[in-house]
Amino acid sequence: MKQSLFQIVSNEALTDSVYKMILSGDTSAITAPGQFVNIQLTGKFLRRPISVCDYDESTLTIIYKVVGAGTEQMSAMKPGEMLDILTGLGNGYDLNLAGDRPVLLGGGVGVPPMYNLAKKLIAMGKEVSVILGFNTASEIFYEQEFKALRCKTYVTTVDGSYGKKGFVTDALPENYTYFYTCGPEPMLKAVYRATTTSGQMSFEERMGCGFGACMGCSCKTLTGYKRICKDGPVMKKEEILWQA
Repeated sequence: MKQSLFQIVSNEALTDSVYKMILSGDTSAITAPGQFVNIQLTGKFLRRPISVCDYDESTLTIIYKVVGAGTEQMSAMKPGEMLDILTGLGNGYDLNLAGDRPVLLGGGVGVPPMYNLAKKLIAMGKEVSVILGFNTASEIFYEQEFKALRCKTYVTTVDGSYGKKGFVTDALPENYTYFYTCGPEPMLKAVYRATTTSGQMSFEERMGCGFGACMGCSCKTLTGYKRICKDGPVMKKEEILWQA
């Protein structure tokens, strides 16, 4: 974990409620796809945890949805403004288990961490399929960015207004070797039931500190209680114990 100041390079709307922010700063603490950052906002007591969409040696890309006062404040920020950010938080995805033909499933704001993951897997020579799930056509973002990576890209919408009607599980390809996913819990449960291989799931959770001190995001697994912010947010399919 590292605390650094980042400068906003750009902050643009992708949909009516989803924004993409590019920042410049020290990204050396980010070591794996699936990690997240924790952003301090003026006037807010708790930092806002946001998944990492992409990064390189000096820039960080995040994609966030406006769902409350904090993210609404972020959406109004301008290039040149500074943000205090904790980077390198959480355990990311293990790429060594992917096999030759991994499938990546992202639902809504669970789509962003799939992007850097796809880049890393393609760089390893993997044949990557990506399934992006949304409620309706107006919510879709990053389809073309995944296609530009030469991923086999599928889009599903619940109302059938674009792509395949249904959920990400309705577009699972044949003969995939492993899966990676991120999204709301109902989607993760559906992926858990529908997949025929092992895989890794990234959980979304309200967090107090973001680095394991407060125990506020603990969850029960088959191997005991784990903190989603520190032991996760990525967990293997085999260790998940769903609560009723």
